Parts: sequence; C-alpha cells; structure tokens
Amino acid sequence: MQITYQQEVLRKLIHLSSLWMVLLIYFVPTPVSAIVFLILLLSNVFIEYATYHKWAFFKNFFNYFFGKMIRPKERTKKFHLSGSPYVLMAALFVTLCFPTAIAMFSLSIMILCDTAAALAGRAFGKHKIGKLSKTVEGSIAFWVVGFLVLLFYTFTFHFSDLTVFQGIIAITLAMLAEIYENQIKVDDNLSIPLICGVLMVLSV
Repeated sequence: MQITYQQEVLRKLIHLSSLWMVLLIYFVPTPVSAIVFLILLLSNVFIEYATYHKWAFFKNFFNYFFGKMIRPKERTKKFHLSGSPYVLMAALFVTLCFPTAIAMFSLSIMILCDTAAALAGRAFGKHKIGKLSKTVEGSIAFWVVGFLVLLFYTFTFHFSDLTVFQGIIAITLAMLAEIYENQIKVDDNLSIPLICGVLMVLSV
C-alpha cells in the first residue's frame, strides 16, 4: 500500500532535517564528524535490526516514531534497511573521501533534490517515465533544485568553471540514479552523493 501524500511530506521533512550533517561537516573537524556519523549509523542499523526481530522496546520505539513513514518495499519479511542508514553511510563516506565543499555539495544534492522530486512528483506528476513510478515533473524538480544548489555552492566556495561543468553532469547523472533506483538496486540516498562527489572531485 502506497503511503499518503501527508506521510510523504512528513518523510521529506525528516529528510530535510538531515541538513544538519552538512553544517557538521563545515564546522567540525573531519575526524569528529566521521565518528559522529559512524556512531549514528551503527546505532541506526542496530535499532532497525532489533525492530525486525521484534525486540519489544526497539520495535515500539521505531514504530511509534517512524512506522507510518515506512515505504512498502521496506515492509517485507526479509530484513530491509530504511533510507536512514543509507543517508548516514553517505555522510560518512563523503566526509572521509572528499574535500569539505564537495562533501557538503554532494549531501545537499541528495537531501534537497530528492525532497523536491518526491513532493513535486506526488503533487504535480502526470507524465510517467516509461513504466517506472517516477514522473517527468518530479525529475525536472530534481534537476532545477540541483542547479540552484550548484549556483549557491559556486558563489559560496568559488567553484571553477570546470567544477561547475562537472557539477551539471553530476546533477544529471544523480537525477538518473534517482529515476532508476530500483533498476540499479542501490538506494538513492547513497548513490546520489557518491555520484556527485566522484564527478566533482575529478575537477579539483
């Protein structure tokens, strides 16, 4: 059963709250940020594992706060991580592997563009992309917001022309990763930051 639009809005508000990670990367030394992300990642996976095995305290805690926001693909008999651990994986990876500005940009694209695509697609999407659940309207929202994020980082961190060009390619490929998430079988919370980070770092 598909979640309602109101539940989707709530999911994406929580998703947007992940922008604190971008600020942490900027204001806190890399080793400290990485430790914070690692601890949260391990805790998140443990809680979801405990919930799956119906350990009473963790099951009640998880279902109370997040039960109504779980997507159908996460409601399976097989243990399946929600999107949250993948966000933390991405934050940990970009923090350790990329320069600060690129790590921040990569996470911002995932958080803001994914939110825009989901909400615009659910609210205005009328044109499906082939037989996929994604819509043209949602994908356009993804790309437009991504370009605005790129402009913000370009002026803030003085990206070079080459970096901007790489950024446009990164946004486009990230949009495709979001569209074909089920086909490539990699959660877009992880694939989007990795694609953006790798492509952007090539221009540095």
